[in-house]
Amino acid sequence: MSIAMRLVTPDSLGEVVDAVAGWQRTGGPVQLHPGDLGWNWSMGGPELAEAVRVWTRDGRILAVGMADDGPGLIRMGIAPSSGDDTMFAARILADLSDPGQGVPPGAVEARFGAAFRDLLERSGWTADEPWTPLSRDLTAPVPGHGLRVEVIDAHQVRDRIVQDRVAVQRAMFTGSRFTLERWRTMAAAPPYRRARCLVGYDGDGEAVATVTVWSAGEGRPGLLEPLGVHRDHRGRGYGRAITMAAAAALREMGSSSATVCTPSSNLGAVATYVSAGFQKLPDVTDFRRPG
Repeated sequence: MSIAMRLVTPDSLGEVVDAVAGWQRTGGPVQLHPGDLGWNWSMGGPELAEAVRVWTRDGRILAVGMADDGPGLIRMGIAPSSGDDTMFAARILADLSDPGQGVPPGAVEARFGAAFRDLLERSGWTADEPWTPLSRDLTAPVPGHGLRVEVIDAHQVRDRIVQDRVAVQRAMFTGSRFTLERWRTMAAAPPYRRARCLVGYDGDGEAVATVTVWSAGEGRPGLLEPLGVHRDHRGRGYGRAITMAAAAALREMGSSSATVCTPSSNLGAVATYVSAGFQKLPDVTDFRRPG
C-alpha cells in the first residue's frame, strides 16, 4: 500500500474539509476539526492551502496537518482507522522532520493517534503547555441564557450584525487582525455552509460577545472557534451566556456535542465553559521538537 504526503491546492481544500469532518467522533479526542480549517480560511484559500499537508494511502486522505502560528505548530487530524498504524505514523514523522518537505515544525498538536503520539515520545519530543478539552452533550435541550443573540449564517448576512461581529472579535484579543474582509472570505468558503456566527447584545443594544460555531455534520461533534467577550463588558456573565447560545445553535444544527479546547492556564475560560454545562476532559499537551 502506497503512503504519500502531498500538497494541497485551493481547489482541493473542500476534499480535505470533508475528510476531516468524517473523522469526528462523539466521545473522541478534540482533534483538528473542519472549523479549524474554516476559521483559518479567513486568511484566504491560497494561504490556507499553503499551510496544509495531507497524507494518503492509495490516494485516500488519512491524515491532515495544518500549520498554525506561522510554521511553529502543526495541528494534526488523523483518521480513526489509522490511529494505531505504526508504519503510517512513521511516514508522517519522517515527512515532518524533513527540511526538504518545507514543513518542519517546532511543535506538533497530536491529540489522536496512539501510534503517532507514542512515536513522538520515543523520538524525544517533549510535552509542551497543557490544554483542557471540554465537551457538552447535546442530547437534551440547552437551557435559556438570557442574552439577545443575532445569528449570521451562510444565507442570512446583515451588514450591521457582521460589523458588530468583527468589532467584538477585535476587542476580544489584543492585537487581533480580524477585519470585515477576512470575515467575508471565511463566510464565502465551503466550511461556513455548516457554520454560524452568533453575536450577543446587552440590554442597551451593545454588542458584548460573539462566537462562531462549526458543524461537522449530523450526529458529529461541533466546535466553538473562536468565542469571547468584548474587553469592556467582561465579568457580567456574558461568556457563559454566549457559550450556552453556541451549544443551543449546534444542537439545532444536528451536532451530537459541542466541543472546545483552551489553554489550561486560562482558568477563567475553563470555569466559564464548566458553568455552561461543559465537562472537562483530561488535559492534553502539544509535543515540542527535541533540541
